[in-house]
Amino acid sequence: MKKVISTSNAPGAIGPYSQAIESNGTLYISGQVPVNPATGKVVEGGIKEQTEQVMKNIAAILEEAGYTFADVVKSTCLLSDMSNFAAMNEVYGSYYKENPPARAAFAVKELPLGVMVEIETIAVK
Repeated sequence: MKKVISTSNAPGAIGPYSQAIESNGTLYISGQVPVNPATGKVVEGGIKEQTEQVMKNIAAILEEAGYTFADVVKSTCLLSDMSNFAAMNEVYGSYYKENPPARAAFAVKELPLGVMVEIETIAVK
């Protein structure tokens, strides 16, 4: 069974996708970009500020679905420039102090809205 997860505490989908889907105890969170859900705008600042907003958006979706960062098993981090990896990693790591999930990180040519980072997440209960 598939359940759509949606919260106003994270940016709404800007295309034909859901913020997250839960199926059989697994939560699949669509790639989150650094849009502040209160303003609908990309947060100001650099990679650290953008990563912090992405993680806040992920946290809001996890909470809405009844999960926590401890339930996250896999992340995929997309960066507009690999030179931002260390700074992104510093913020990202602050959310996973123990038993961090498996992860992949890629540099891509472009990201939606011209942002520096997008992160998708999978969590399991």
